Formats: sequence, C-alpha cells, structure tokens
Amino acid sequence: MSKLLPTQKQQIVQFHAPLICNVVTACHNRALLPELESILDTYAKNGWATLAVAIRQVVNGKRDISVLAGLDNEDGAIVEAVLSGIQDASTLPDPDAKPDAALAAPGLASMIAAAGRGSPEALHMLATMSEQMVRAGGDMAKLGGMMRKFVDGERDADKLTKGMSVQGQELVYSILTELGKLARH
Repeated sequence: MSKLLPTQKQQIVQFHAPLICNVVTACHNRALLPELESILDTYAKNGWATLAVAIRQVVNGKRDISVLAGLDNEDGAIVEAVLSGIQDASTLPDPDAKPDAALAAPGLASMIAAAGRGSPEALHMLATMSEQMVRAGGDMAKLGGMMRKFVDGERDADKLTKGMSVQGQELVYSILTELGKLARH
C-alpha cells in the first residue's frame, strides 16, 4: 500500500464515514452484527470483497496492522479509520457531514493529476470514486461523470460546470484551481 496525501485519506474516510461508523458500532454492540453482515455482503457483491474480508477480520478481533496487508490505498484508509475508531471514538468521521469542497478539491486534483500522468493506482481510485459519485446523484453524479474529461486534460470551466448548481460549480472551480497549482510545480 503506497502513501496517500492527508487530504486524499481524509476524503476517503469522510466518503465512507457511514460504513466506518457502522463497523465500529457493531464491534461495540454485537447485536448489530447481522445488519453489518448484510452491508458487507452488499460491498462484496459490488467489487469490495477484499475490504469486506478485512472488516470481518477486525470485527472478529484482529486489530493489528497485519489486517492492512494486501489492501489498496482506499481500503487501507477505511480499515485504518475503523481501527482508530475502535480505540478512540473521537477519531470517527461524522457520518452526516456534507463534503467539504476545500478538502475535496486538493485530493481530487492530486488524483486527477496522477491519473493524467498514467498512475494505475490513481486511475483505479478515481474510477471507484466516480462510480460512487454517479450513484449519489445530483452534482456528485455530474462530477463523477466528468472525471475522464479531467484526466484527459479538459480545463474549460464552462464546459465542466454546465448544468451544475452553484455549490457544484464552486467545487469544479476549486479542482481546476488546484490542478493549475499542480501544473506549475
């Protein structure tokens, strides 16, 4: 597992906050395990089998760093957040928090830039995030649908923000600003 930038890791953890909180809650209240099992079955059926296996190991008592072996960056960030949350509930992300454009833009821009340079890991992470964004609907679906354009070098704000709300447009502008900063370095 390679190292993520702090903003990328925070974004992944916040995006998966409901799952992370459900796992930690089920670890402390075993009566919730059947509900968690149902969630993990769904994750496994949707391409997240490795993550589901790692979470099941944590739920069954494996709480050391070896549970991270073989996980990609995204899965590893999720499991690390679960392990931290089990030890200290104050580290848990807020499952009801709305995405913060200031936090999302640098992380997305870094992944877009890396994917544009041909990083297979960044391409995989963006593809996974794009699928989740599309399922979320609204501006997130539009943003998820345009990731390929970003990777391919599209930087025309008018084209990228067409049909988006003001909040969605601000996120796209923030991503474009961050991409501009990365291009200068």
